[in-house]
Order: sequence, then C-alpha cells, then structure tokens
Amino acid sequence: MDPRAPGAERLRALAAPGGEWERLVRDGLRTVGAGAVWAVGDAGGTLGGGSHGVLGQGPYAELAPGPDTRYDLASLTKIVALWPCAGALWRAGRLPLDEPLGSWWRPAAGRPVGGVTARQLLAHTAGMLPYTRFAQLYGRERAAVLAGVVGAPLHRPPGTAVEYTDRAAVLLGHVVEDLGGAGLDELAARWAWAPLGMADTRYGPLPEGESARTAPTEWDGDTGAFLRGVVHDPSARLLGGVSGNAGAFSTARDLARFLTALLDPPPELPWGEPWIAASLREQTGGLAPARGLSWLFAPGTTTAEGTFVHYGFTGTGIWISRRLGRWALLLTNKVHYDRGVQPLTDLRNAFRRAVFG
Repeated sequence: MDPRAPGAERLRALAAPGGEWERLVRDGLRTVGAGAVWAVGDAGGTLGGGSHGVLGQGPYAELAPGPDTRYDLASLTKIVALWPCAGALWRAGRLPLDEPLGSWWRPAAGRPVGGVTARQLLAHTAGMLPYTRFAQLYGRERAAVLAGVVGAPLHRPPGTAVEYTDRAAVLLGHVVEDLGGAGLDELAARWAWAPLGMADTRYGPLPEGESARTAPTEWDGDTGAFLRGVVHDPSARLLGGVSGNAGAFSTARDLARFLTALLDPPPELPWGEPWIAASLREQTGGLAPARGLSWLFAPGTTTAEGTFVHYGFTGTGIWISRRLGRWALLLTNKVHYDRGVQPLTDLRNAFRRAVFG
C-alpha cells in the first residue's frame, strides 16, 4: 500500500457529503470556474461523490449538474468505446496486436501505416502525424477523411517515441468497424454499454429531447449557439459524430458502472479480464510518458504505483488503480467557459493525490 494513499477503511468517510474530498473539489472548482460531478468507488461500486456549481452561463446558470448529467466525453471515448471494442475483437482472435496492419488489413497494404501494429496504435507509439487538420487536408466527406488517414505518411518510425495523436484512434476505429461489420456506436453498445447497464451512454448527435440534461460545451460560431448534444471535437464532428477519438456522451452514473467493472469484470463481458490486465500495464517499452493500452500512467506517479488515467479535452477525467482497488471520476465542461488548462490540471492532480496517493 502506498503510504500516501488513504486506506480502504477510510475511503467511505473521505468520500461522504461534507468530507475531505468534497471540500477539495468544491474549493478547486472556484479556480477552475466550472461546475462538476465527481465520484470515487471500488469493486463494489460507488463509495461516495458529489456535484457542485452550475452547468454554464446564461440560461445554463439555472441548471445544476448531477450524476445523471450527460457530458461530452471527448477523448474518454477512446476508453469507453474504442478500447473495449478492440478488446472484444482481440479476445475473439480477430485483432492481432503485433502483426503489421498491412499484413492482415487490406486497406493498409502498401501504405505507410501498413507497418504499424494495433498495439502501437493503442500505446500511441505508431509514429502517426501529431495533428488532424482533416477538413483542410482531405475535405469534408467521411470516406475521403478515412482514406486520407490510411494513406498519410508517418511522422516518425513506429516504436521510437510516445506521441499522443487522435489519428491513432481514428485509424483503429476504422479497423474495428471494418472487422466488426458495424459502426462504433453499434459495436460499443453491443459489447460494452448494454452488458454493463450503461443506459445513459451513446454517441451523438443526441436527440433534442435528450439534450435537456446535457452539459453545454463551447460556443459554435457557425450555429450561433453553444454546442449541446453535438460532439465538440471537430474531427469527430466531421466524421458524423461517431469516431474512435471522440463523440460519446455519458454520465457519472454510467462511468461508475464502467470503472467498477474494470475492478470486478462480469464474466460475460466479451473483452473482460485478460484485456483489462494486459492494458493496465506498461506497453511503451520504457519510452516516456509511460502508457498502457489506451490508458496513461497518471502524471506524478510511477509505473510501479499502477495508477492510470485518461482525460477528455472538454474537461473530463477518469482514474483506475487495480493495485489499490479503487477508481475515481471528475467530470466538468470546462471548455464551455474557456480553454485555460492549468487550473483544471491542478485540481485533477490534487484529486488524484487525495484518492490514490
């Protein structure tokens, strides 16, 4: 046990209303300038949590967030949708992790990405271009964008550096959809969300009736309104809202179910234990920053501590430690107010230290 981390017997008290963690989040949000929902739990489910502030400016200032508020997950989509789908295909023997794409996936044959492996895509060591610029480079048609991603040159040789890029998730999402014979929205619902009872989780655009409990994100000059129920990420929006890199919406209630399952996987999950165990260990061969498959070792921690995190650009974040047997989530729509990252980074790091050490 990390001496900096609170023991299991103290978790419920720390997470209780008026407890230490509630005060930490509430006080930190004053600097962040956004409302939030947070929760902490273990293999048995949620131990405690809370919500603070309001959903936004103008008419949204009258709305408070809660465990059933839908948030634009942004890059948490890589974890909640793409990662379990890749795991289901891997367990079924249909997604080889270490064979070059070009040797088994026809669209990659003869292309620069043909020498990249699925493991490198998941660990962000594939050497793909660090930027998207899809509309500028490939136009606005989904098929043209995906063809452009498949045909693009590499930024550096695969396996030589860890460089986070949305292109890796877009490409892997394309592969997963091809292998699975359906869109990521359908595959994620079939293989992850429905088995875990995640009834609030889905890709957008959300139907008009479902946007009422959805946190607004950034002002969109094209529509003259805040984005709400429509994905904030421009690449995912260009791809119709369904992509491996972004596009999913979910609630604290559903994410708690997802994170609990990572500590106590139901036997009927088509991805489940072998995939979780393989993913939550170092997969970058000593390169920094150390990553697992899709997951990042939490900044400020060591690989031995085994605390993993993933963030979303809109202001979302989830943590998991199988060693300590606990998880945490902190959901905000920070981008609704501005794109300043340091106050939220400071709060995230303080929250991680309080829960995991």
